[in-house]
Amino acid sequence: MNFVSTRDINKTANSAEAIAYGLANDGGLFAPLTLPNFSLEDIAYLSQKSYSELVAFVAEPFLPGFIYEELGAFTNCAYSNFPSNPAPIVSLDEKTHILELFHGPTLAFKDFALSLLPHLLTASLKKLNISKTAVILAATSGDTGSAALEGFANISGAKICVFYPQGGVSNIQRLQMTSKAETNVKVIGIKGNFDDAQSGVKNIFSDFAVGAKLEEAGYILSSANSINWGRIVPQIAYYFSAYTNLVNTGKLTFGKPMNVVVPTGNFGNILAAYYAKKCGLPIHKLICASNSNNVLTNFISTGVYDRKRTFLATISPSMDILISSNLERFLFELYNHDGEAVKTLITALAEEGRYKITHEAHKVVEELIYAGYADDKATLAIIKETWQKYGYLSDTHTAVGIKVYREYIEKNSNDKTPTIIAATASPFKFADSTLEALGVSALGDDFEKLAKLSEISGIAIPKPLGNLMNKEECHKTLCNLNEMKSQLFDWLKL
Repeated sequence: MNFVSTRDINKTANSAEAIAYGLANDGGLFAPLTLPNFSLEDIAYLSQKSYSELVAFVAEPFLPGFIYEELGAFTNCAYSNFPSNPAPIVSLDEKTHILELFHGPTLAFKDFALSLLPHLLTASLKKLNISKTAVILAATSGDTGSAALEGFANISGAKICVFYPQGGVSNIQRLQMTSKAETNVKVIGIKGNFDDAQSGVKNIFSDFAVGAKLEEAGYILSSANSINWGRIVPQIAYYFSAYTNLVNTGKLTFGKPMNVVVPTGNFGNILAAYYAKKCGLPIHKLICASNSNNVLTNFISTGVYDRKRTFLATISPSMDILISSNLERFLFELYNHDGEAVKTLITALAEEGRYKITHEAHKVVEELIYAGYADDKATLAIIKETWQKYGYLSDTHTAVGIKVYREYIEKNSNDKTPTIIAATASPFKFADSTLEALGVSALGDDFEKLAKLSEISGIAIPKPLGNLMNKEECHKTLCNLNEMKSQLFDWLKL
């Protein structure tokens, strides 16, 4: 498997280079030219393996140059602080199942990739004989930041700087980041939204002068965002885990397909499900769920991607995104690896704020993906209804997925396919909105609200959040968009 830039297939990289550098030097994302194939025999084999073994098996063909034993050591270490079943499934009814992806150290699905990425990155640098310190940059809409900080904290040979939108994450999400006291981490709030933070990070990556200055000082830039191929691979794996779990518990007949519902903003999590489908995992329909920033819903429905709209701050902040970076990898597949065509589309998005795919490409998209969205009012209603009907408490992002899946079933009543809905975060990370959904007025600080939610639900406050109570905010820096580069340099003392 070779990796190429999504904008120019002549710009190539091996696995270690794709992970170490994160982004191609033309601004494109690294993507594979060929994909592995997993047979039903492979999937049957995986159904008997532990989670760590499953991830290593799935990851190996996606990461040429890494061997199974090496990856197995990494996954054993990465998932050692997860429960014995890191990605359990909870059934709402006979065909609707919640894939809980929030039992990691920061209580969000990003933990699966960002617990493994530090191992992949440090190994990649060794394979490339690079002795420089890796400077990891990340923009976050909430969950990536805390998961990346957790994963890279105290990692030898790495420093990490996370930019988050001031007021664009929940208080708990902010505290998870700003309370990190390790000496190799930095957290900076920006006066803007997530798209601004993400664009700022990409601009730093594409600035050759920045790269040269860092290199001279003994650093190499890399990314912890899902633009890094090392982020996508672990996410592909948990869809294989979901499938084998459904089969092992008798909820799905082996060899029959499942549907996958993903609440998403940056398109990375649903892209991983798409890759799993292309590689042989029996998946019938991909269902893309958005909040009121429904740029993906409109794109899938019309074939037009148009970011020229009002950015809305919602109660599902991790999906408050108008520029979905990982869609570029999907376009690369959609256009049969025509980098020039992808470059034309991305250039139009940057310069004109929109692009339109061909009629033929749009027909393929519609066949693959159903898209819908939920506004805040609908999201709150779904949280309450799901709790009352099933005794299941969902967060504000998972509720979006549940709502869109119900809409899909209303329009496709003949589809009896067992379905998993990716639960991307713990409801305790969004206690304010969860309590509001349940009709409870909770006064006091964030921790009093956590206690109230625990009292009502009968669910213990997750330890990673309870432990925040006695921690101080170590990072209070705020900056304008044009100051992101200088803040990075100040931190690195350049």
